[in-house]
Order: sequence, then C-alpha cells, then structure tokens
Amino acid sequence: MNITITNSAIEELNKKIRERNGVLKIKYEIEDCGCTGGVPFLWFVNSSKNEDDLLIHTNNRPVLIEKSILVHFDEELKIDYSRTANCFQLKSPQQILSGRMPFISKVK
Repeated sequence: MNITITNSAIEELNKKIRERNGVLKIKYEIEDCGCTGGVPFLWFVNSSKNEDDLLIHTNNRPVLIEKSILVHFDEELKIDYSRTANCFQLKSPQQILSGRMPFISKVK
C-alpha cells in the first residue's frame, strides 16, 4: 500500500497537530453504516500501535492502518485537504473514498 499526503493536507495537519507527539491513523468504522459500507476517519493517536496496525511510510509522516480493513481500500491512497469543503479527503486514482473525512485527535 502506498499513501501520499498532499501539500494542502500537510499544511492543515501541521495546524491541527502542532507540536504534539503522535501518529495519524486511518480508521474505518462499519458499525451503524447501513448498507453503504464503512466510513473512513483520520485519527491522530498516541504513537503506540496494536497488533492489527500496519505502519505505512508516506511522503510526510507515517500513517497507521488496520490490516483487517485493507480490503476496503485501493493500493494507492491520497490524503488531501479541501479548503472549499474545509475537510480532509481520502482518494485513490479510481475514486473518492471520502469527500469529507473527519479528523479526530485522540491525543490530549
């Protein structure tokens, strides 16, 4: 799997994360999503990872993703930020996986 973070996403992440220590994680929620599949979230978590997490090195910072959810994503992913929509986006060359991907900081 290859994940790229765009310059606009890097800029916004730097504003949100600042000097706090942690790592990004793509979380995929499937509970209460009905028949539409799941919803990806962008979490900022402590740097510790669980057994199911895979650490992906990107052009900017590492990203955790659970091995069990890899089947839901394309091999090439891009984390982008839309200033127009004021939110993160998750894209692949084939599709927009989330046009409005929420960012949630789990680090205090």
